[in-house]
Amino acid sequence: MPLIRTVLLLLLILVVPSFGHAQVQSPSQIPTPALPSPGPMKLSPAPGPQLAIAPVGRVLEVSGNGEIQAAPDLATLEMAIETHAATADHAAGLNGALAQKVRDALMSKLGSKGLMWTGGYSLNPEYTELREGKPSVSGYTAQNSITVQTGELGLIGPLIDAAIGAGANRISSLTYSLRADSKARSEAIARAARDAQTQASALADALGVKLGPVVKASTELVVRPVPLTRFSGTAAMASNVQTPIAPGQITVPATVSLTYSIE
Repeated sequence: MPLIRTVLLLLLILVVPSFGHAQVQSPSQIPTPALPSPGPMKLSPAPGPQLAIAPVGRVLEVSGNGEIQAAPDLATLEMAIETHAATADHAAGLNGALAQKVRDALMSKLGSKGLMWTGGYSLNPEYTELREGKPSVSGYTAQNSITVQTGELGLIGPLIDAAIGAGANRISSLTYSLRADSKARSEAIARAARDAQTQASALADALGVKLGPVVKASTELVVRPVPLTRFSGTAAMASNVQTPIAPGQITVPATVSLTYSIE
């Protein structure tokens, strides 16, 4: 019996530490569970001062007009040479030869007093009436446009005569302008502004209100071209008379719009 008790006691000593005793681990030995990455931190902006749009008060709006008359110092003349032939190459050949004659005649008058360049060129078929639903080509038209610009306004008449005498058969346009129009523009705007101010004062007196400061101003400016009196260059050349050309005045108008606050 003593032997049996001794064996049982030894078995208890070996088994109980494995199953009966809880093992206490230090905090450093306790595994930390993996946490998901929070990602980049997003901060909501703090509400700052916001611009409040105040309601528009009482205003008075007027528009004034002004204009300046100025003598032109630049002329631009556009003319064309038009030829017709049964074939495209024939029409183009005739046009090229005639255009060169016109250029030579113009250059002899213009010299170094201006500029000359080709404004455009076209070659188009001519059609007769439809036959059995199909158009029929009867020939071709070639057109060469020449532009001349000069500050010698007295040369315009002689240039037109020289061009027509050399074979030009179309004067497309003649316009006059100002090389520098800043002074005329400023004067026109000043006149329009004074007109707007006068209107605003008169309107405020009539309504019994007092004008405040100008809260908005805008301007519009357009140069009116000088109208060209129609003339017949061919008639002038036939009668051996120079073509009379007399430039008029250029009108530089301006419109100024003002918006006043009123009390």
